[in-house]
Amino acid sequence: MKTTVVIDEKILEEAMKAANVKTKRDAIEVALLELIRKKKRDGLMEALGTFKVDLTLEELEKLRSEP
Repeated sequence: MKTTVVIDEKILEEAMKAANVKTKRDAIEVALLELIRKKKRDGLMEALGTFKVDLTLEELEKLRSEP
């Protein structure tokens, strides 16, 4: 799909460097995929809720080794 948008050149150049891509199209695609991934992760975290885990490294290793 072809779409025309106006994007600040400095922001786009910075995004291209950050994403290590050579084309504007690739930079925009990487940014959109990252936005989608982040929103899905945020939704999952919200659905699962949060809780505090108060374990020492030794306790965590013991839990991991138990069947």
